[in-house]
Amino acid sequence: MVGAGQAGLSAGYFLPRFGVEDYVLLDHYPGPGGAWSRRWPSLTLRAANRVHDLPGWGLQEALGSDCDDIPAADGVAAYFGAYEDRFSLPVRRPAHVSTVTRTSDPDHPYGVAFIEGGEEFTLRPAAVINCTGTWDRPFWPTVRGSGSFRGLQLHAHEYRTAEPFAGKTVAVVGAGISAVQLLIEISAVTDTVWFSRREPQWDEGPFDPDKGRRAVARVDERVRAGLPPGSVVSVTGLPLTPPMRAARDAGILAWNPMFAAMEPDGVVLADDTRRRVDVVLWCTGFRYSMDHLAPLGLRSPGGGIRMTGRLATEVAGEPRLHLLGYGPSASTIGANRAGREAARAIAALVTG
Repeated sequence: MVGAGQAGLSAGYFLPRFGVEDYVLLDHYPGPGGAWSRRWPSLTLRAANRVHDLPGWGLQEALGSDCDDIPAADGVAAYFGAYEDRFSLPVRRPAHVSTVTRTSDPDHPYGVAFIEGGEEFTLRPAAVINCTGTWDRPFWPTVRGSGSFRGLQLHAHEYRTAEPFAGKTVAVVGAGISAVQLLIEISAVTDTVWFSRREPQWDEGPFDPDKGRRAVARVDERVRAGLPPGSVVSVTGLPLTPPMRAARDAGILAWNPMFAAMEPDGVVLADDTRRRVDVVLWCTGFRYSMDHLAPLGLRSPGGGIRMTGRLATEVAGEPRLHLLGYGPSASTIGANRAGREAARAIAALVTG
């Protein structure tokens, strides 16, 4: 398995329960926690809506029932690390996977090349479960004149705290939950302005299972057709939580259409109006970290990877290759379900 975040640990838990004892998790992070260990310090487990329990041992069991105010980066790392120990999961780290290639052996169809401790290794497994997620590939949109901007540009991937922005005007770009959370946080110390290409759609009703099912079904349909997964928020809308409602009522969440260009001291709006800003924070999402799979040529003409299987974890035509965290399994809840399904499907192939 490549990756030891939520999806990797879930699959690692289920594999031996389906009869697969010989497996390894290759994780390029230096410690447990996956991408969660890189989140900004002010993001608590409560603000992150906690983290869905890993199978067999819950978050509160590991950290205690009063864990809501623990920073997510610390809490998830502690939880994942304790989970690895409790179930004796065979994690090797830091192990940097460089390429996955095909072999001529139908029983061991892939070669997984990786670097660990400065040495190069190659495994020839019976199957590969890829669980690398998106955090390591922040997406930076192309905007005319961005290279001329003299202020600071950073991605949410790099954000840590709002204090360095005090006294500056910060443009937050993006229409997702992270953009709203950071906009609210930064507005407590300085002036902010919010831009995105798509106008945010607020969901003022309570979240219900049907909304979740519709979002997952839409993404599932797209990946089975070989299309890029798309955004879940475009289906569910932004949840109007009490803090978000208060910020909207206070005028903090006043949305503006995306600016047309950047110049040395700010941005240029579509009507050619100039707006001075000192910082541009790009909350524009991520792309899937799957460059190591490029030698396999998995991309379809539609731009995505065509998936199949009960939960769309299996790459079409590659029954021994499963992608977790891609498409409908790109959530903490979805990762658990996908981990179980991938483990079950692979066990059926390799254990006879």
